[in-house]
Amino acid sequence: MDPSTIALIQQSFADLRAPAIDVAEVFYAELFAVDPSCRPMFGSDMQVQRRKLVSALNYMVHALHAPEQVPGSVRKLAEAHVGYGVTPEHYTSFGIALLRTLKKVLGSEFTPELCDAWATWFQIVARAMKEAAYDHVPEKAMELAWWRGLLIDETPPLALAPA
Repeated sequence: MDPSTIALIQQSFADLRAPAIDVAEVFYAELFAVDPSCRPMFGSDMQVQRRKLVSALNYMVHALHAPEQVPGSVRKLAEAHVGYGVTPEHYTSFGIALLRTLKKVLGSEFTPELCDAWATWFQIVARAMKEAAYDHVPEKAMELAWWRGLLIDETPPLALAPA
């Protein structure tokens, strides 16, 4: 990932940090709208989960300058998520929810360039996590235009393309 893309992601994440719990709340509302099958994986008290999400995103966004630190953490996170019942298809739901959250929270600051930067970042992280957790990961990642297209059509996808 080039330095300008890293800077875009890190700056936009910094813009989200002030109301971090609110961002996580928006994210989970989006996730459960996109993929209601995810809801049973979580308890009724989402406060701890929201903090965990923000903490994990914070770590991974800041590790962009030191990618050698990420594999061990990603592997542990991926293995834990398998234990929670996360399937490879859930990563697509997460990506859609993340981009929709960014679009809602950042508004007009969420430009196509920023969307592409976050989609690229997410594809890298999701691929690393799936490789750590599952035997087979499809070779071809979805095109950035596919991710952008999901932001135009706000209806929850019932049949998601393979991530």
